Amino acid sequence: MQEQKEKSVSNEVLENNDTINIREELEKYLIHWKWFVVGVLLSLTFAFLYLRYATPKYSASTSIMIKDNQKSGISAELASFSDLGIIGGSSANNTDNEIEILKSRKIIGNVVDSLELTTSYFNEGRVKKTEVYKRSPLILKFINKASLYSEKDTAFVISILDQEKIELKNIDGRIIMTSRFNEIINSKIGHFKVIHSNNLVRDLSQKEVIISIRGRNKTIDSYRKSISISPVNKNSSVLTIGLQNAVKVKAEDVLNELVKQYNIDAIKDKSIVSEKTKDFIEDRLKSVGSDLATVQDNVKNYKTKFGITGLSTEGQLVLEAVSKNNQKIVEIESQLSLANWIQKKLKKESETNDVLPTNLGFTDASITTSIISYNELVLKKNKLLVNAGIRNPQLIEIQSQISTLNKNLLSSLENLKKSLEIQLKQLNIEERKVTSKISNIPLIERGMIDIERQKEIYSELYSYLLKKKEETAISLAVTVPNAKIIDYAYGIDIAVSPKKRIIYLAALLLGLLVPFIFVYLKNLLDTKIHSRKDIEDLTSVPFIGDVPHSATDEKIVIGNDSRTSTAEAFRLIRTNLDFMLPNKNDGLGKKIFITSTTSGEGKSFISINLAAALSLSNKKVLLLGMDLRAPKVTEYLGIPERKGVTNFITNKDLKLIDLKFSIPEIKGLDIIASGVIPPNPAELLLNSRIKDLFDEVQNDYDFIIVDTAPVNLVTDTLLVSKYADMFLYVSRANYLDKRMLNVAQTLYNEKKLPNMAIVLNDTDMTRGYGYGYGYGYGYGNGYIEEVKKPWYKKIFS
Repeated sequence: MQEQKEKSVSNEVLENNDTINIREELEKYLIHWKWFVVGVLLSLTFAFLYLRYATPKYSASTSIMIKDNQKSGISAELASFSDLGIIGGSSANNTDNEIEILKSRKIIGNVVDSLELTTSYFNEGRVKKTEVYKRSPLILKFINKASLYSEKDTAFVISILDQEKIELKNIDGRIIMTSRFNEIINSKIGHFKVIHSNNLVRDLSQKEVIISIRGRNKTIDSYRKSISISPVNKNSSVLTIGLQNAVKVKAEDVLNELVKQYNIDAIKDKSIVSEKTKDFIEDRLKSVGSDLATVQDNVKNYKTKFGITGLSTEGQLVLEAVSKNNQKIVEIESQLSLANWIQKKLKKESETNDVLPTNLGFTDASITTSIISYNELVLKKNKLLVNAGIRNPQLIEIQSQISTLNKNLLSSLENLKKSLEIQLKQLNIEERKVTSKISNIPLIERGMIDIERQKEIYSELYSYLLKKKEETAISLAVTVPNAKIIDYAYGIDIAVSPKKRIIYLAALLLGLLVPFIFVYLKNLLDTKIHSRKDIEDLTSVPFIGDVPHSATDEKIVIGNDSRTSTAEAFRLIRTNLDFMLPNKNDGLGKKIFITSTTSGEGKSFISINLAAALSLSNKKVLLLGMDLRAPKVTEYLGIPERKGVTNFITNKDLKLIDLKFSIPEIKGLDIIASGVIPPNPAELLLNSRIKDLFDEVQNDYDFIIVDTAPVNLVTDTLLVSKYADMFLYVSRANYLDKRMLNVAQTLYNEKKLPNMAIVLNDTDMTRGYGYGYGYGYGYGNGYIEEVKKPWYKKIFS
């Protein structure tokens, strides 16, 4: 029944260990407050240095609206040109696609080239170098760049000697050469010259300029990453473009130039069809104009030769009929010529998918519509090719549509040609009828009619081409940009990076977090016992007291005048023994055995000082060394080895009186040493002489303090445990592994060590462990003086 009760108490103790003591957890970290202070100071110092030497960045932004050509329609000013078929019909602009075009290498590359962003100019300051964008006293102008070094980063220094001379140095300050402004310099990076800028002041205050030349591709990649583009909201075509840069003006220029280059590129895309048509018409005009000039010369020569001033009435009528017929023939032959040319172009460029001329005046409106659709698909494909791969599903779909439309166009053109050939055949029949009438006209007049007919043919064709040229020129003139600028680029004067408050806050948190993690890991990996609480959490063995770490090297820490915390601890243990020892009125001395889990935990130290504490209370005390394997009593006391328990067991002639000795430091204390180390200590402890020894000493002394061997290493202590009235189990703080307390708990549960209690040795009273009892008061000069507590304990007390 008693055993079940003890097990119940033990389980209750272990269950209570699951509760969290917030104060105790805080004290684990507050004991290391100096680490936290140092961590915060170091992190704030690093943050200050970082902010001092970091280059601030400023933010600039612009907003544009992507025009939707399908939804917006055309303006009133351009409505008059709608019948020409050169305005409208464009596809809708997809916002996501336009964002990709804006960030494409082609557009940003144009920006880099236009603003010469590969070359940067810096001034060396006291703390750091700063970029002098548009404020440099000199400008580097490349005549040509060496291809081998075009993508390599280069930096050098130009020193201004006077208004005419300059000096080139490398970054290390070594002089490379001396030159003059506007003089061509030959170098590995290419041919360049250094010219004055408007910022070259007379006093030459900026004597040195650091020039950094970066590879074009690296510069493009850098701006592609730093430029941010996002729509105002999900359904909006308004885009906000942002950029952060160390120079605010530079960021504004880059954004404005980006929008400009984007519009230029969009205008080029929209004008590409009109340009193709214009080139075709101009080529035809040259050919027809040449033929027309030849025919006009023939008319002049013929009239001069035969002295003809005009035609007769009959000839005039015939010529009019011929002109009307010829006009129709010219139109049909022109359309046949265009159809053949378009057919050849479609067959030739089935792979490249180049755009086709439009507004050529086909009588079949469906062909003109198909050509416009074909060109829209080609332009859309070219846009996608900027960023999409050849296996992009949308690109594959568009290519399939282009191929289908190509076949349909070829078929429609073939049908148109057949229809035109039939019409041309009919007109030729009409022409023969008119020609038969000409045969009745006199020979000279008839020749004149033939020449005039050729003149009319070329004149009509030339007029037709001039009309189409004007229409094409109008389409080029009215091409509008793709993006409407809502706000030009504007940058704020407050640096957005680095943000001082965030940096300092992050440094503060880091300065607290690093020591916290270190202490947490230290406690997590720490398996040693530190306090009374550790023992009470892990065992149900009664706790009789703890002994603080002694500030001196003396082995005997207690005396009549000793007022240290260690001495007071032994006095407290002495008092607690009265509650633990059984009350016996047989007049026999009480035998207190001292043991531990392993060696080095301070058994001998506790034994000697506990014996000293008991002797100070006017009791007769015997200190008996029973650790036959590693005796420490005489070593602690600093006296040579002498006969002891081993000799008493092996030599029956020896009397205890022959073994006892005392030391002047502790009056009233007798000591019997362990003696020489035997080869068979366990067997010796089974000898009957051990019982005789205890029977004798308990009649002569009030207390017998027995220093025994560690229980986890040897069985010696268990062999003599039956003679004990009480066991003090010594555990050393910051030394014994918590898992080893299971040994003490097992011995307690199995009652192998009678009347067992634990003493915690070598505790650190400055640490924030345990319950905070400790020994907070000491005696000095006749009054009680409170020992100062750590600041964090004052907060929580």
